[in-house]
Amino acid sequence: MDHSKKSMCLVFLALLYSLQMFCAAQDMRLSCRTAPSDLVFILDGSWSVLDTNFEIVKRWLMNITSSFNIGQKFTQVGVIQYSDNPHLHIPLGRHDSSEELIAAMESIEYMGGNTRTGAAIQFASERLFATSARGPNGVAKIAIVLTDGKSQDEVMEAAEAARKKGIILFAIGVGSETEEGELRMIANKPPSTYVFYVEDYKAISKIREVIRQKLCEETVCPTTIPVDTRDEKGFDMLLHLDFAKKAKKTQGSFYGTKAYQVTSRVDLSKSTRALFPDGLPPSYVFVATLKYKGSVTKEKWDLWRIQDMEDKPQMAVTLNGIERTVMFTTTSMAPSGIQTVVFTKASAKKLFDETWHQLRLLVTEEDITLYVDNLKIETLTLEPPIGIFINGKTQVGKYVSKETTVPFEIQKLRIYCDPEQNFRETACEIPGVVSILNILALPYPAVYHTNHLNLSTDRIFIFHSPSSKIQSGESGLRGQMGHQGQPGQPGPMGLSGPRGLSGEVGPAGPPGPEGKPGREMSEQHIRQICRDVLNTEFPSLIHNIQPRSCDSCHTRPGAPGPPGPVGPQGSRGFPGIPGSSGLQGSPGLPGHPGIPGLKGDQGENGEKGNPGRTVVGDRGPPGLPGPMGPPGASKPGYPGKPGPPGQNGDEGKRGSPGVPGQPGVCHPSLCYGAMVRRDPFRKGPNY
Repeated sequence: MDHSKKSMCLVFLALLYSLQMFCAAQDMRLSCRTAPSDLVFILDGSWSVLDTNFEIVKRWLMNITSSFNIGQKFTQVGVIQYSDNPHLHIPLGRHDSSEELIAAMESIEYMGGNTRTGAAIQFASERLFATSARGPNGVAKIAIVLTDGKSQDEVMEAAEAARKKGIILFAIGVGSETEEGELRMIANKPPSTYVFYVEDYKAISKIREVIRQKLCEETVCPTTIPVDTRDEKGFDMLLHLDFAKKAKKTQGSFYGTKAYQVTSRVDLSKSTRALFPDGLPPSYVFVATLKYKGSVTKEKWDLWRIQDMEDKPQMAVTLNGIERTVMFTTTSMAPSGIQTVVFTKASAKKLFDETWHQLRLLVTEEDITLYVDNLKIETLTLEPPIGIFINGKTQVGKYVSKETTVPFEIQKLRIYCDPEQNFRETACEIPGVVSILNILALPYPAVYHTNHLNLSTDRIFIFHSPSSKIQSGESGLRGQMGHQGQPGQPGPMGLSGPRGLSGEVGPAGPPGPEGKPGREMSEQHIRQICRDVLNTEFPSLIHNIQPRSCDSCHTRPGAPGPPGPVGPQGSRGFPGIPGSSGLQGSPGLPGHPGIPGLKGDQGENGEKGNPGRTVVGDRGPPGLPGPMGPPGASKPGYPGKPGPPGQNGDEGKRGSPGVPGQPGVCHPSLCYGAMVRRDPFRKGPNY
């Protein structure tokens, strides 16, 4: 095969391989299950765990790892058990299927011993992650340390060294013997994300889904968003879709806040592979702060959507101005591949009143909840979603089933991977809900106004700034006319004094001190103050609000209402702050001497020692000559072997010429042969 044909063949094979990879990527739905990662479990196997609890831990491992595809292209799992020393049970990349991995986990036997957590972390960093074939390729490297007691060696140095190598450390404490401070030294920051605590081993099943969600966040959410004093994993759509370059900057919900004016000439589209290369986590929070006017409030358009290669929707947040509802579309195991739910509560209709609003969706695998301006509107049930195809495109602000862009204004558009962010997020940027920007800048004490108390809509107390509109309250009843007072006596007028002379103009005084610059408030600082005000002032202000009476100008305490229904169970709280160390107890009395123990078994023979070193000493002086021995007996020896032949002697001298011989006689046979001619073809002797 010549060079040109060989090159064409190689090109064809490369194209065929690319096509196969392309088709495979299109056919596979990407999610946390398919995201690649190196995941190592570091399990406490000390005596305090007990064999029964260790079996519970093994079941916990199997449940978590069954949520991920196992293999070289997906999740690789390693397992270390440690006590006095770490022991590697399952190396990274050893198993290529969930069945093989689970069988290997079932075969792990409980060790028992002391607790040296630091040595186990160092072992995982140097002997497991360092030997992974995928280490330098950028896949997530995650270690989960599960322990039930204080380590008997140092953990901080080993944990810091592991983090410097890019290893993400989670710490799970079980039981009352664990130390919060030590768990914080082991885990990444913030502790509210990477440190967990349960009361006993039976309770670790309660955090299984939480750990699964956190592992997903580490694998499919590579970027972070700065929020207040922490970074939240997620996707800032304004940044990733280049709003700063494509749309015009405009005034946001408050003076000084930045927003973007989107027109119909702007195309806010991007490859889904570039935005969500590994899909989305099973639970997340979608947040948008926006405003739209005119005919758009009566249109049906997608605020956000993900389409496949055939432009069919996979996920979408749709504003239906015709029916004034909010629609959410996501993936499904149904034949259509999608499912759609509709929020129809009347309190959601405010989204279409042409003013700024915050729309927030808390999405889980079981349901979805809509919030508008921090108010919970409605919760709807979802079927378990599946992954998304990433070979399509993601778009913002498009009419349904069209490529035309909707004109609107947008100030925030984010997806937070941590569902707990839903309870940390506020709507402080919405006027009329909590507007504190101008209140903080006032030179005089701020006055807080309250709206009319309306329990039916959950709007109990709302702050307003002087710049926002204040609804006037109902007019009070006219009070009774007071008695007219008696006129006072006029006082005498004093005499006018003489006009004084004008004084000379004094010298100019020194310049006054330079004024202090005005305080600039960051968005994070404003949000924190907003939260502090709500948390500290809100309960007391609500307590002081009294119901109004139309019959009297005076306030009267009303009768207590009937008890309300039991509210739904709240979300998982954050880890508490560690308590202060208790006082040292007094030393106990010396115990009675114990019973002498039984004689122990004979110990094993020690290993053979190394051979000693051999050193040659200096040569000593020669000894004295010994006495002469007796004469020996003589006898003939054995004959010797023949010697070798001697060399040839020199050539002798030529001898003298001999005496001439007698004349010769001819033999009769010779004479006959000379006379007879022999036939060459005749057989027989020649005679």
